[in-house]
Order: sequence, then C-alpha cells, then structure tokens
Amino acid sequence: MILAGGQGRRMGGADKGLMEYRERPLIEWVLDALAPQVEEILISANRNLDRYARYGRRVLPDTLPDFPGPLAGVLAALDAVAAGWLLAVPCDTPHLPADLALRLLDAAQREGVPLAVAEDPERTHPSCFVVRTDQRADLATFLERGERAVRRWQAGLASVNVCFDAAAFANLNRPADLRA
Repeated sequence: MILAGGQGRRMGGADKGLMEYRERPLIEWVLDALAPQVEEILISANRNLDRYARYGRRVLPDTLPDFPGPLAGVLAALDAVAAGWLLAVPCDTPHLPADLALRLLDAAQREGVPLAVAEDPERTHPSCFVVRTDQRADLATFLERGERAVRRWQAGLASVNVCFDAAAFANLNRPADLRA
C-alpha cells in the first residue's frame, strides 16, 4: 500500500504523490519499485482519486474524517485486503529497495512478530513497514483514542527492524527536495 492521502503541508498543500520528480509523478516511482515485489498494490488517497485510479490500482480513501494521518490509510487498507500481511510505504520515497517487501516479511516471520520496520544505519523509517493484518483491531483502538503517531503505534507491537542502505529512503517532502 502506498500512502498518498496526506494534506501535503510541506509541499504547499499540493498532492505529494502527483508532484513531478525527474519528469514523472512520485507515485509512479513507488509503483515501479513495488510492482515486482507484491501481488497487489493499493493507493491510500484522499484527493485526486480519479487521477490515482488511472494507474489501475485500487484507491482507498480514509474511512476516518479530518485527515488523521497515515495510520488512517493503513486502517483502510487492513479493512480492504485478504492477505495475511500488508506492506506500507510513503508516496514520497522514490528509490525504495528492490527487496524491501521480501526482507521485511522474512524478518517478521523469522522473529515471529507482527511488525517489521525499515531502518538504515542512522535512523528508523517508521512509514516503511510490513504488518500482519490481524493487527487491525489494535490499530483501530489506537486511532479511537485519538492517537496518530506511527512510531507510538509501532512501539506497542512486538517488532523487528531491518537495515537497508540510507539512500533508498531519501524522502522528498518539500518542493526544493524535488529539484535537488
């Protein structure tokens, strides 16, 4: 699932997934990175639903009001999938590793935990993770309490971190990032 449902505040309110990076929308970079790794790709979006639908993927708006953050998109995806695991990534990370899904899933299953989160030698990337879909009720309860922080929700789950090269998680949050 690609998280593209935010308000794009750091992009001046623009829909980040549709912003151009090297002459292509960011969403296309992420779709290309994920397509060989997973059976189905969902797009979490709350604006421009028709434009996202042109990519031939299911587009899921949040089921909770008022843009409560990326976890609302994760909850919508957990409600929509039949698979046992869900991979979540942000739309503003165009250089994701070619083995992201496999390595995260492998680590979670090997450790017997419901969550695996990407990291690099310097930091954790909480918006790049795989979660067992049976964690839906836990996430719903977390959001019902008014919580929004991805890290806080993840801290309540048994998990494993998987180290990747830092360049894979270059995050394009601002217009200047797209030009750099």
